Amino acid sequence: MSRMVKDFIEIADHASLDELIERLTAVRDSLPAEAGAQLRLQGCDVFGRSLSIAYFRPQTAEEAECEARYADAYRRSRERDLERLQEELGVVCKPPRRGGQLRAVA
Repeated sequence: MSRMVKDFIEIADHASLDELIERLTAVRDSLPAEAGAQLRLQGCDVFGRSLSIAYFRPQTAEEAECEARYADAYRRSRERDLERLQEELGVVCKPPRRGGQLRAVA
C-alpha cells in the first residue's frame, strides 16, 4: 500500500525497568523501518499512567478498500464546504491546474 496510517501501542503492564526495556526493545524491533515512532507518557496520578507509542505503518488492503468506498463522498463534501466558504467570503476560485494547487482569487 502507498499510504501510511498512524497506529498506537499502549504499554501499561511493566513491573521493573528491565521488563520495560525488554518490551520497548521488542516493540521497536517489530515496527516498520519508516515508522517514525514516538513515545509518550500519558495519564495522571488519579487514573494511572501508561506509555503510548505512536507510529506509522502501511495501510492494509481492507483499510484501503474502505477508504476508497468513501473517497468520492468525502471529496464532494469538501467541495461543498469550499463553495460555501467562497460564498461567505465573496471569493471566486479558479479550478486547479494539472499538478497545481487550488488558489483563491479575489
